[in-house]
Formats: sequence, structure tokens, C-alpha cells
Amino acid sequence: MRRRRERTPREKVAAAAAPEEEARNVARKGEQGAEEYQCSGLLEQDLAELCARAGIAAVPAVTPRPSPADPAAAEGEEPAGPETHTQRRHGHIQRCVQVETEHDDPQSVREVFVRGWNIEEEMLGVLGKCLPALAHLRAVHLWRAGLTDRLLPALTTLLARCPGLGTLSLEGNPLPEHSFHLLMGPGSTLSHLSLRNNGIGDEAARLIGQSLSTLSSSNRSLVSLVLSFNHISDVGAGHIAQGLRWNRSLLSLSLAHNDIGDVGALRLAEVLGPFALTHAEVVERRRLLLAEALGQPQAQAEARSEHAPSLQGSAAAERLPPAKHNKGTAKKKELLRKDDLKQPKKPTTAPADPRPTRGRGAKAASKEKRSAEAQDPAEPSHPLLEPAWHRRGQLILPGNRALLNLNLAHNHITERGLGAFLAVLEGQQEEQPGGAAGRPGVLRLSLQRNGFPPTCEAFARLQELLQQRDPVPKPRGREEEQGAAP
Repeated sequence: MRRRRERTPREKVAAAAAPEEEARNVARKGEQGAEEYQCSGLLEQDLAELCARAGIAAVPAVTPRPSPADPAAAEGEEPAGPETHTQRRHGHIQRCVQVETEHDDPQSVREVFVRGWNIEEEMLGVLGKCLPALAHLRAVHLWRAGLTDRLLPALTTLLARCPGLGTLSLEGNPLPEHSFHLLMGPGSTLSHLSLRNNGIGDEAARLIGQSLSTLSSSNRSLVSLVLSFNHISDVGAGHIAQGLRWNRSLLSLSLAHNDIGDVGALRLAEVLGPFALTHAEVVERRRLLLAEALGQPQAQAEARSEHAPSLQGSAAAERLPPAKHNKGTAKKKELLRKDDLKQPKKPTTAPADPRPTRGRGAKAASKEKRSAEAQDPAEPSHPLLEPAWHRRGQLILPGNRALLNLNLAHNHITERGLGAFLAVLEGQQEEQPGGAAGRPGVLRLSLQRNGFPPTCEAFARLQELLQQRDPVPKPRGREEEQGAAP
């Protein structure tokens, strides 16, 4: 038996870089031979021409999508099988791409649906050429399309080429290497992302949580995220909660039909209410306050936040010019420490006006107006700069008040987790209307079919509070069952 030759270091480096290089070439393969072709914006014509130039024999047919009134065609339904969005001709299954258009105009395709057949490298390259030519394209739905971790970077590149595209539904495509977070990267413009039924576990949830936000970065485009029908446990829910800690753009999150219990529910409830800052977060807050006091540009402050937070506070003074380091910096640091210790318990009153007044009523009204303006400042550039207060030696922030809808139906939450969410809603109810930074907080919380009886007193009280906060009736049943975003 011949002994296998060991690879040289250069060969090992080349082998490690091969998957990444191959992913970059995926989108180009379908475009080989089609570079001279200029897409017309007619999907059926462009798809046929590009497939012919790329050597793809089985060209998918482009057909109108059935009316959503048909239960089998509804978006929230689980795929009935690989033939759901295919056609049969002469006993053979023919792949098809379904579209929704405006006023039956073939040049105004708004949504594209691929369901039940595998999109391979060459086909993804073809789609990467013809989909950006659809000027009205707003949504792409890929259900059980056979995507892999290796193809996902090419899909991300495709999405970036479609400036008007805001919705991606990627369902029934489990990825062993948990690459879903790439869809939420810094260059992403997606506002609605559905990852239902993808076998997402705790490791994938960790990467998704980090893509939502860290101390130094945050996704600012995504407003709706659906993670229902997956395998996220308490650990994964904790990762998602950590991602919500500094994210202020996500409005709707569905974690329905997962394996979340009381521990995960407590982590989620904690971030929705006032929470204490860690040491690293306190250091970063002081660094941001110092940068703001010194009038440093926001871009420089964000660039510095990419470093380890524990090193930022001690190194901030060393980066300043020597003339400011000795006096001004020390004074402003001291002022910032005092500012943290004197967080607003009462609004600061304006100095007395030396001019004579015509009436005490007018003066009192003027003071009240100035006080209201002081309590309603502009939204801070970083959640760490939100108004804070001290409690038992800890610095407290008001928590995430941006999330409006949270779906946790069909999990394993008991009355313990229910009580944590009830406490959050009661706390938000006691605050002034508009909440922190003008945000109302949770308006809809779905907890049906968990580990507590629906007739329990805490659940009744929670429903009563939600009704007071958002009195507009919502359709129940299907959305809670399916875990879809509103």
C-alpha cells in the first residue's frame, strides 16, 4: 500500500482558501458565455437565453403564481412536497419559477418563487444575472431549493445586486455549517428575513445573534426576522437575547415552534426591560461619552469600537493630542464620571429669568415646556448613550423598547417565564407614554400553547395589558400557529 504524500505548507494554505475562492466563482459560472448579453427585464426571455448560453438544458418555465386565496399556495403553508411548484409534462416533472407581477405586466415582476427543486451553481449564476434586471423586484422566496453553505455567499452577492429587494424567504434549506448569518452581514439591505424550518440550532442562533448586534456593531436594516419551526433551545434564545441588547431596528421576531423554556424566556424578558451594564459596557459607555464631549466625529468613535472594549477606556486618553491629554481630558473624564453618578432623577431646571414677569402662570408653563424638551432628547447614536440611572451600585439602561412583536407560541414556557414577561409589560405600562426614546415597547406578545394553562391568572392579566397597549384587534390562529411575522 502506497503511503500518501504529506502536503507542503503552501499546498495547505491553498487548500484552506479553496472553498472561499470556489464560492466567489459560483455566481460567475452561470455568466460564462453570457457576458455580452444585456438582460431586457423580461424574466422568461432572459432566463431562457442565459440558460442556453450557460449550457443548461432544463430551462425552468416562468409561470404566474396561483392566487393566495388557494390554501395550498399560501406562503405560510408547509411545502406539500417537491412537486408543489413544478409542472408535469408527459409524466416528467418540469422545474418552474413562479412570479407575481403588477397588473399582469411581465416587465413588473415584484416577487419570485422557487420551490421544490435544487438550484445548482450554474442556475444560481444565471439568476444572479437576470434578477437584478427586474426593476420592480421586492421579494425572493426559496423553499426547499437545495441551497448549501457553499452557495450562500453567491446568494448574498446576488441579493446585493438587487437594490429594491427587501424580503427574502429561505425556508426548508438546512445548512450544516450554519451560514445563515451571512444574509445579515454589514452590506445587507434586507428588511424582512424568514428562516423557517431550516433546522437552526443553538450554534446558528449564536451567529445570528451576533449579526443582530454586538457592542461595536448592529444590523440597522432588518425589521422582521422569522426563526420559527427550528430547534432553538434556551441556550440559543440567550444568544438571540444578547443580539437584541444593542439592536434598535428589529421590530418583529418570531421564535414560535422551538424548544425554548423558562431560562430562555427569562433571558428574552431581561433584555426587554431595564438591565444592568457589565463592566466592559460601562467602559465603552464612558468612552462614547468622552468622544461626544470632545466633539469627535461619530465615524472615529465607531472605528474605535471595533477594538476590545476592555482596552478602550484605558487607551482612549493615550490616543488624544498631548495638549488635551493633560488638562482637558482629565476634567472631562471627571465630568463624565459625575454624569454617570448623577443620572437624571429629576429634569434640570432652567436658571431664573432676571427680567420681570407678567404672571406666574406663564412662567410655570414656560418652565414645563423646557422640562419636557429636556426629557425628550434626540435619539442617541448608540443605545449605550441612552439615559441611565444607578441602582444598588449598578448602571441601568431602559432596555430594548424597539421590538414591538414577539412570537413565542408553541414552546415550553411555564408560569415562571410568563411572570417575567408580565413584569416587563407592567413596568413599561407604568412609564410615561412613548417609552424610552419615544418607543412604545412590546405591543404584541404571543405565548399560546406553552407549558402553562391558558386560564391562569397571569396570562389573563398579560392579555389585558396587551389589549390596553394596542387596542386594534389582530387576527388570531394561523399566524400564531405558523409563526409568521405580521
